[in-house]
Amino acid sequence: MASEEKGPRPLGDLERLVMEQLWAAPAALTVREVHEQLSGTRELAYTTVMTVLDRLAKKKLTDRERDGKAWRYRAAAPREELAADLMRDALDRAGDRREALVRFVGQVTDEEAALLREALSRLDEQG
Repeated sequence: MASEEKGPRPLGDLERLVMEQLWAAPAALTVREVHEQLSGTRELAYTTVMTVLDRLAKKKLTDRERDGKAWRYRAAAPREELAADLMRDALDRAGDRREALVRFVGQVTDEEAALLREALSRLDEQG
């Protein structure tokens, strides 16, 4: 029996590099534009970048639109939203949510703990 996929999966190294380009771009990018940006630091085939962008679109991590014969890609959501979705999915898979949260909070820095307190306080104020 195959396990049912729930929620987002962590990005692979190349997916993360491609998403970084999309998050940093002020407008949607073509495969060629992403390839050119990545070629400055890595040797990648154009078809590899095209495949990664296509897979990211199928995972609904990017939105794409036709521009003539090419596709233009943009991130479907900010990186912070993806991070929050990944954290929520990890909690869903943790078994004992409470224990996972306690362990997580035990590993955060003082600054991160202050941010968590601030976020929880805002939620309390909202009602």
